[in-house]
Amino acid sequence: MIIDCYHLIMKTDERHRLIAEVLRRQSEASVEDLMRACSASGATIRRDLEVLAARGVLRRIHGGAKSLIGGGENPGYGQRELEDQGAKKRIAAAVCHLIRDREQVWLDSGSTATEVARALAGRELTLMPMSLQALNAAGAGGNALGVRPALLLPGGGLVPGELCFRGPLAESNIRSLRFDTAVVTPCAVDGKDGLLAHDLDDAAVKRAGLESAARVILAASAAKWHAHARALVSGLDRVDVVVTDRTFSTEELAQLDRYSVEVVNV
Repeated sequence: MIIDCYHLIMKTDERHRLIAEVLRRQSEASVEDLMRACSASGATIRRDLEVLAARGVLRRIHGGAKSLIGGGENPGYGQRELEDQGAKKRIAAAVCHLIRDREQVWLDSGSTATEVARALAGRELTLMPMSLQALNAAGAGGNALGVRPALLLPGGGLVPGELCFRGPLAESNIRSLRFDTAVVTPCAVDGKDGLLAHDLDDAAVKRAGLESAARVILAASAAKWHAHARALVSGLDRVDVVVTDRTFSTEELAQLDRYSVEVVNV
C-alpha cells in the first residue's frame, strides 16, 4: 500500500524521496499511484520520474516506474543519495568538527562521504576523496576568503553509476601516503564482524585508507548498523571515533568501550 502525503504541496526533493521510498518497498508503481501519494499532477510526476531515471534511482516503464532493487541487489548511489539525508548532514557536520585545519584526510566513497566532502569544502586541509561526487562537492565550495581543500586524486578505475575509484592503482596510491585521519563510510557495520563492504574491491580500497591513517573516523547512519554486506574491511578495534545517529544499547556501548571507541551521536 502507498500512504498518501499529509501535505497538499510538496517540494521537489520531498517528492523524489517519497518516490524512492515507494520503489524501495515495491517492485513498480504507476503514475496514478504516485500522483495520489504525492498529491501532484501527472505532468509533475512524469518529470520527476525522468529526473530520477537519469540519476539511476529507477527505470521508466509505460505508465509508471520500476524499481532497480530486486533479487537482493543493493540500491545504487542515486537511490541512497535520497535516503536519510538529514542524518547524513548531521553526521557530516560532526565529522567536520572533529577534523583540524591542515590535516591530511582520506575520505571514503558513498553518499555519506559526499556530504562530508561538502562540509569540508571551506576548510584548509589536504583531502583525497574516493569518488567523483565527493571530489566535486569538495572542489565546488570554499569560504569567503577563498579557502578550500587541496585535493588529491587516487587514480584507478571508475565504477559506473557509483563513480568511485577502485583497483590496484588506487590502492597503491593510497598506501604510498600517510594521512592524519581516514573517514570510512562502510556499507554495513556489525558488532561482531566490524566494518563491511558489498564487494571485495570496495573492501580493499577501504582497508587501504584506514591502514594508512593515524586516526579512523567511522561515519555511518543508523541504517548501516546490522545491514547486510559480505566483504570484511576491518574490526571495530581499528576505529577511533564513531559518528552516527544510532541509539546504542547498553551492551553495544560496553562493547565499543572495550575497543576504546569514542561515540559521537548526532
